[in-house]
Amino acid sequence: MKTSNTTKFMVVVLAGALLVTGYLFWINPTESPSPDTSKLIGRWVRADGGYVLAFSDPGSNGLLKATYFNPRPINVSHAEWKQQDGSLGVSVELRDAGYPGSTYTLTYNPATDTLAGNDYQAVAKQDFTVEFKRSQ
Repeated sequence: MKTSNTTKFMVVVLAGALLVTGYLFWINPTESPSPDTSKLIGRWVRADGGYVLAFSDPGSNGLLKATYFNPRPINVSHAEWKQQDGSLGVSVELRDAGYPGSTYTLTYNPATDTLAGNDYQAVAKQDFTVEFKRSQ
Protein backbone atom coordinates (compact mmCIF):
# COMPACT_ATOMS: atom_id res chain seq x y z
CA MET A 1 0.00 0.00 0.00
CA LYS A 2 1.38 3.35 -1.02
CA THR A 3 1.30 6.29 1.46
CA SER A 4 0.79 9.74 0.06
CA ASN A 5 3.13 12.62 0.81
CA THR A 6 0.24 14.46 2.47
CA THR A 7 -0.30 11.61 4.93
CA LYS A 8 3.43 11.45 5.76
CA PHE A 9 3.48 15.21 6.26
CA MET A 10 0.46 15.07 8.60
CA VAL A 11 2.08 12.29 10.68
CA VAL A 12 5.29 14.34 11.02
CA VAL A 13 3.36 17.50 12.00
CA LEU A 14 1.27 15.61 14.56
CA ALA A 15 4.35 13.92 16.06
CA GLY A 16 6.11 17.30 16.25
CA ALA A 17 3.12 18.91 17.96
CA LEU A 18 3.00 16.12 20.54
CA LEU A 19 6.72 16.46 21.23
CA VAL A 20 6.49 20.25 21.66
CA THR A 21 3.45 19.93 23.94
CA GLY A 22 5.19 17.31 26.08
CA TYR A 23 8.34 19.41 26.30
CA LEU A 24 6.42 22.54 27.34
CA PHE A 25 4.53 20.59 29.99
CA TRP A 26 7.78 19.13 31.30
CA ILE A 27 9.64 22.45 31.64
CA ASN A 28 6.61 24.48 32.73
CA PRO A 29 4.58 22.40 35.20
CA THR A 30 1.29 23.74 36.44
CA GLU A 31 1.55 26.13 39.35
CA SER A 32 0.11 25.10 42.67
CA PRO A 33 -3.30 26.56 43.42
CA SER A 34 -3.54 29.82 45.33
CA PRO A 35 -3.89 29.39 49.09
CA ASP A 36 -7.20 30.13 50.79
CA THR A 37 -6.23 33.45 52.36
CA SER A 38 -9.75 33.86 53.76
CA LYS A 39 -8.58 31.52 56.55
CA LEU A 40 -6.53 34.44 57.91
CA ILE A 41 -9.45 36.85 58.25
CA GLY A 42 -10.52 37.51 61.84
CA ARG A 43 -9.20 38.28 65.31
CA TRP A 44 -6.36 36.24 66.75
CA VAL A 45 -5.42 36.29 70.43
CA ARG A 46 -1.94 35.37 71.60
CA ALA A 47 -2.06 32.40 73.96
CA ASP A 48 0.33 33.96 76.51
CA GLY A 49 -1.38 37.33 76.92
CA GLY A 50 -3.96 39.75 75.66
CA TYR A 51 -2.12 40.64 72.47
CA VAL A 52 -4.48 40.70 69.50
CA LEU A 53 -3.84 40.58 65.75
CA ALA A 54 -6.74 41.20 63.40
CA PHE A 55 -6.56 40.51 59.65
CA SER A 56 -8.80 41.53 56.78
CA ASP A 57 -8.67 42.16 53.04
CA PRO A 58 -5.97 39.72 51.88
CA GLY A 59 -5.00 40.90 48.40
CA SER A 60 -3.90 38.77 45.48
CA ASN A 61 -0.64 40.78 45.56
CA GLY A 62 0.24 39.36 49.00
CA LEU A 63 -0.70 42.43 51.01
CA LEU A 64 -2.93 42.09 54.04
CA LYS A 65 -4.71 44.64 56.21
CA ALA A 66 -3.70 44.14 59.85
CA THR A 67 -4.27 45.79 63.21
CA TYR A 68 -2.48 44.99 66.46
CA PHE A 69 -3.46 45.66 70.08
CA ASN A 70 -1.32 45.37 73.23
CA PRO A 71 -3.93 46.17 74.65
CA ARG A 72 -3.96 49.61 72.99
CA PRO A 73 -3.59 49.89 69.20
CA ILE A 74 0.00 49.66 67.94
CA ASN A 75 0.83 50.90 64.42
CA VAL A 76 1.26 48.13 61.84
CA SER A 77 3.63 49.44 59.17
CA HIS A 78 3.41 46.43 56.86
CA ALA A 79 1.57 43.11 56.69
CA GLU A 80 1.64 40.44 54.03
CA TRP A 81 0.74 36.83 53.42
CA LYS A 82 2.70 34.28 51.43
CA GLN A 83 2.60 30.64 50.48
CA GLN A 84 5.79 28.77 51.29
CA ASP A 85 6.38 25.04 51.13
CA GLY A 86 2.63 24.45 50.87
CA SER A 87 1.84 26.47 54.00
CA LEU A 88 0.13 29.82 54.37
CA GLY A 89 2.17 32.35 56.33
CA VAL A 90 1.92 35.95 57.48
CA SER A 91 4.49 38.59 58.29
CA VAL A 92 3.59 41.68 60.31
CA GLU A 93 5.91 44.61 61.03
CA LEU A 94 5.16 47.01 63.88
CA ARG A 95 6.44 50.60 63.90
CA ASP A 96 5.41 52.57 66.96
CA ALA A 97 6.76 53.83 70.29
CA GLY A 98 8.44 50.81 71.86
CA TYR A 99 8.03 48.83 68.61
CA PRO A 100 10.77 50.04 66.23
CA GLY A 101 10.49 47.29 63.63
CA SER A 102 9.32 44.39 65.77
CA THR A 103 7.94 41.58 63.62
CA TYR A 104 5.69 38.56 63.75
CA THR A 105 6.42 35.75 61.31
CA LEU A 106 3.63 33.19 61.61
CA THR A 107 2.39 30.07 59.83
CA TYR A 108 -1.26 29.06 59.65
CA ASN A 109 -2.06 25.54 60.91
CA PRO A 110 -5.42 24.44 59.45
CA ALA A 111 -5.64 21.38 61.73
CA THR A 112 -5.67 23.52 64.89
CA ASP A 113 -6.85 26.82 63.31
CA THR A 114 -3.88 28.62 64.89
CA LEU A 115 -1.10 30.96 63.79
CA ALA A 116 2.27 30.03 65.27
CA GLY A 117 5.82 31.19 64.79
CA ASN A 118 8.23 33.90 65.80
CA ASP A 119 7.91 37.25 67.59
CA TYR A 120 11.03 39.35 67.09
CA GLN A 121 11.13 42.14 69.68
CA ALA A 122 13.39 44.81 68.18
CA VAL A 123 14.03 46.75 71.42
CA ALA A 124 15.29 43.66 73.27
CA LYS A 125 16.74 42.13 70.07
CA GLN A 126 15.18 38.81 71.07
CA ASP A 127 13.07 36.16 69.38
CA PHE A 128 10.16 34.38 71.06
CA THR A 129 8.03 31.45 69.95
CA VAL A 130 4.35 32.44 69.98
CA GLU A 131 0.93 31.10 69.07
CA PHE A 132 -2.31 32.93 68.28
CA LYS A 133 -5.73 31.32 68.53
CA ARG A 134 -8.75 32.54 66.60
CA SER A 135 -11.17 34.49 68.75
CA GLN A 136 -13.72 35.36 66.04
